[in-house]
Amino acid sequence: MKQVLVRCTNWIGDAVMSLAALRELRRLQPQARLTLLARKWVAPIFDGQGLADRVVTLENRSLGVRGVFRVGRRLRGFDTAVLFQNAFEAALLALTARIPNRIGYATDGRRLLLTQGVRPRIKDLGRHQTYYYLDLLFQAGVSPIDYLEDSSFRPDIRITPSRAQLESADSLLGEAGADSGRPLVGLNPGAAFGSAKRWFPERYAEVADRLIREMDAEVVLLGSSAETPIAVQVRERMKQTPRFLVGRTSLSALIGVLARCRLFLGNDSGPMHLSAALGVPLVAVFGSTDEVATGPFSPNAAVIHKHVECSPCLLRECPIDLRCFDRIDTGEVYRAARRLLTEHQAPRRP
Repeated sequence: MKQVLVRCTNWIGDAVMSLAALRELRRLQPQARLTLLARKWVAPIFDGQGLADRVVTLENRSLGVRGVFRVGRRLRGFDTAVLFQNAFEAALLALTARIPNRIGYATDGRRLLLTQGVRPRIKDLGRHQTYYYLDLLFQAGVSPIDYLEDSSFRPDIRITPSRAQLESADSLLGEAGADSGRPLVGLNPGAAFGSAKRWFPERYAEVADRLIREMDAEVVLLGSSAETPIAVQVRERMKQTPRFLVGRTSLSALIGVLARCRLFLGNDSGPMHLSAALGVPLVAVFGSTDEVATGPFSPNAAVIHKHVECSPCLLRECPIDLRCFDRIDTGEVYRAARRLLTEHQAPRRP
């Protein structure tokens, strides 16, 4: 039986956007034994999705040279490595594991470590990042479909929450005092990449207040522990009372909470991409990043973005005045949220 190792991407959003390519790989090679190699913080995304036979986890830090050789020795026996992660370390790991066929993009100075190194094409064509991973399969000869040219192909990044994830979410929401009879809105005001991806806390607070007051919404603040200061700023500026789960959800529990939401509101972030994959209607507020390349891959999404002379700059911190965000007013964001809440009725709870 053919043994295939996939080195998954390290960030939540990238992992979600690679799901379509993983589904294609599973479809194209149904007889192969497929193993995913992923950081612990993103591994729950793949659990129970039928994408692989096994998920092997790595610690959430760089392996270093010694770690690469140590892990490489444990990974021997694979026929092919498909490297969705672009780092030099990923290619070196596949080489030290003595995997004979090593497929990946020839980036980060690793061309000589790959047996099939290809050039990224999507930037030239202005396509969504989802196609970045799919195109690797085509260019390496794994798939006969040129996904960038086949207009009939529809990428599938769907995530189905498990019962355990939903039960964990229900427990957390109950402890936070959330009313299950009101439309739940998940609000994620943070973004790990940097402040140039974060709309202003006072404006999120104003939109959240209006959703509670005018739509009878139950707003729950979400985010990692590192995003607590930003979420606290939103809560302190609100006149209404939100529920607060920032820093209290594992990734598995977050998937469950998002699945329970009638609407997600937030920046270009991992939770935004998870919401799109879960089929949750969402409003995404974009600043420094490219909404064409990394916007929510969903038909039920409203993207709010103001093009200015310096966008998309793709910077972590804005060197001037965040004018791309400053031009986004609360009324526009609220109206998009209200429309989606009105159009999409509450799903039946499993």
